[in-house]
Amino acid sequence: MPARSFTSDNTAGASLEILAALGEVAAGHAQPYGNDPWTGRARALLSEVFECEVDLVVTSTGSAANALALSALCPPWGAVLCHRDSHINNDECGAPEFYTGGAKLLTLTGEHAKLQADEVAEAVTRKFGDVHSVQPSALSITQATETGSLYTVEEVRTLAGLARDAGLGVHMDGARFANAVAALRCSPADLTWRAGVDVLSLGATKNGAMTADAVVVFNRELTGQLRYRTKRAGQLASKMRFHSAQLTAYLENDLWLRNAEHANAMSALLRDRLALLDGIPLSNGCAANIVFTQLPPQVIAGLREDGFAFYHDRWQAGVCRFVTSFQTCAQDVGDLVDRVQHHLG
Repeated sequence: MPARSFTSDNTAGASLEILAALGEVAAGHAQPYGNDPWTGRARALLSEVFECEVDLVVTSTGSAANALALSALCPPWGAVLCHRDSHINNDECGAPEFYTGGAKLLTLTGEHAKLQADEVAEAVTRKFGDVHSVQPSALSITQATETGSLYTVEEVRTLAGLARDAGLGVHMDGARFANAVAALRCSPADLTWRAGVDVLSLGATKNGAMTADAVVVFNRELTGQLRYRTKRAGQLASKMRFHSAQLTAYLENDLWLRNAEHANAMSALLRDRLALLDGIPLSNGCAANIVFTQLPPQVIAGLREDGFAFYHDRWQAGVCRFVTSFQTCAQDVGDLVDRVQHHLG
């Protein structure tokens, strides 16, 4: 792995606070399967953050968090409405379909990977009651999106309202939820349950944790079945305290927001620096910790030789994606932009 990777925030390490928490929890004995003080503390902290009583399902991956959350909202004969560029559609290897027992993902369109209200309004009742067709059962909103764009509180409220009025549950894929909250400077409660979200997949691994993500349950009627689904999915860790200690450290003293604010700031710095270069078009609609830009082939090749890692050509020819993290520093950004300028000639 090159020392300067902008491929994903998954390439970053772990926050020192989280490493320290793991060291503390390693000593002594604790009850297994989530009956430990750290899991209880994580749930209490989440209830404080979201200003309501929530339930918590601790998972080892974001894929498991997404798939478990959707399985609680969607029966095997159901359909999950999501954006065609969403992570659950393109990067989960069929996990949502597997965990739900065969539910179908119905993909919708919209610029910057954001769902559009008019298309959602039509989709939530499509073929309703038709025994020959899967039934719309859940709406999944990605916050922040795969392109770094954001849904405002009002946009979430509108989309969730359309879904709930039609009897659908609402899931939010929050792999980069912290980046969204930091960028929008809004209340986590306003962005989720107050806007109509039933269940949130809360990412921590991309933002400083090692092996911990979570399902935050606002609609607590779902909790009972989620307990059994979690065990059946192999996600009920015996030594859950090691996952929960990460989440506790992540939430205490606003580490989750501080890490996200830094990642966002580095992304903004990168956008600003690239914007000063001639002939480097930047994608609109990106406001979190992801930057899309179009680079000439010789620049891409030169950056690769320089040891920079990033994705390109996955969206369209010449389009590159750079993701900043809580460990990205201004020097990393400066070095990248300097080399782009050098290879431009």
